Amino acid sequence: MSVQRTPMTRPGYERLRDELDRLKRVDRHAITKAIAEARAHGDLSENAEYHAAREKQSFIEGRIAELETKVGNAEVIDPPTSGDRITFASTVLLEDESGKEIRYQIVGSDETEPARGRISVMSPLARTLIGKNVGDRVTAQLPAGKKTFDIVKVNFPWTD
Repeated sequence: MSVQRTPMTRPGYERLRDELDRLKRVDRHAITKAIAEARAHGDLSENAEYHAAREKQSFIEGRIAELETKVGNAEVIDPPTSGDRITFASTVLLEDESGKEIRYQIVGSDETEPARGRISVMSPLARTLIGKNVGDRVTAQLPAGKKTFDIVKVNFPWTD
């Protein structure tokens, strides 16, 4: 049985990899030290500092396991830089019915930042856009209701 690969942009992959590295090299050692200090304070049954440190250790170890799986299953996809068709990692410029332009990049689920224009490939809007071309008009069923957009431009460089 094959492993399910998770699409991800290079910056999203690097962010997760960097967080994993920090948790393993810095946070894991710091919490081990904090547990040792709390243990030195005596009776563990009534030692809130010890229990808090153990709880934090559990969280860190859980996050490390989660990130190792995500990084291990990542399929890094570089954004397209040309063409008129929308795919994963595409940047799109849409115009709504009122003439307002909105810019999005379609990214993996772990990279979403809707306020910065990065929407999940699993979102209703992205699912509607995938496979469409410049000049197409699309209607997406969004949480706030149906909304229609014209696709103005795709696959241009993303700048923050």
